[in-house]
Amino acid sequence: MVFFGVSALLFAASAAVTIVWCASMSAMGEMPMPGGWSMSMAWMRMPGQTWPGAAAAFLGTWAVMMVAMMLPSLVPMLSRYRQAVGRTGETRLGRLTALVGVGYFFVWTGFGMAAFPLGVALAAIEMQQPALARAVPIAVGVVVLIAGSLQLTAWKARHLSYCREAPGRGRPLPADAGTAWRHGLRLGLHCTHCSVGLMAILLVIGVMDLRAMAVVAAAITVERLAPAGERVARATGAVVVGAGLFLIARAAGLG
Repeated sequence: MVFFGVSALLFAASAAVTIVWCASMSAMGEMPMPGGWSMSMAWMRMPGQTWPGAAAAFLGTWAVMMVAMMLPSLVPMLSRYRQAVGRTGETRLGRLTALVGVGYFFVWTGFGMAAFPLGVALAAIEMQQPALARAVPIAVGVVVLIAGSLQLTAWKARHLSYCREAPGRGRPLPADAGTAWRHGLRLGLHCTHCSVGLMAILLVIGVMDLRAMAVVAAAITVERLAPAGERVARATGAVVVGAGLFLIARAAGLG
């Protein structure tokens, strides 16, 4: 019960911080761009802010946001880890579980470290090249279409199955820090691969859009926890493919 209580408090705190951050960023507004779209302030420096400071602020917020988005689907995985380690009679479950979680979110923080410079570079190009900026709405539709297609692949199913299976395949796991850390890293790598398409949608639609964030988090959670997770992933993919085609048609003036 302590484990689930701590998890609930951590989720509530991270969700509250994420909501406050999104509200503060939204209050600053967005930059109108050629093509009828607006650029998020997440990829820009605030007045008087250095780029290292902007990167640190983004990564700190990203890490908190990942806890809020991923913790609902991670808690059952951590619970299965505790069961696997508990078979050995280990009593340090709290510290080992925390280490698994730190390893998991370390991988997601690395995802954010890669996303930030890419987002900043693309934003700079779009501001300097109006012709490219006008093509962004179509490019967003293409990204959404590709993300939906990924949901239908065997590659997606393989990584999703790892996120859903019991650690050790029913065998006791060694109760040591090294094994816990490596387990967290492996779980994080599989889950970032599994979620890369859905997270790409969040990044191109609006990384500080609470509605998009909630929808993506719900999709990730349901496909990992539902009894028929692979079918859920494919159904989500079909819906996303349709959304991508709609966005492309609308941006091209066909809708």
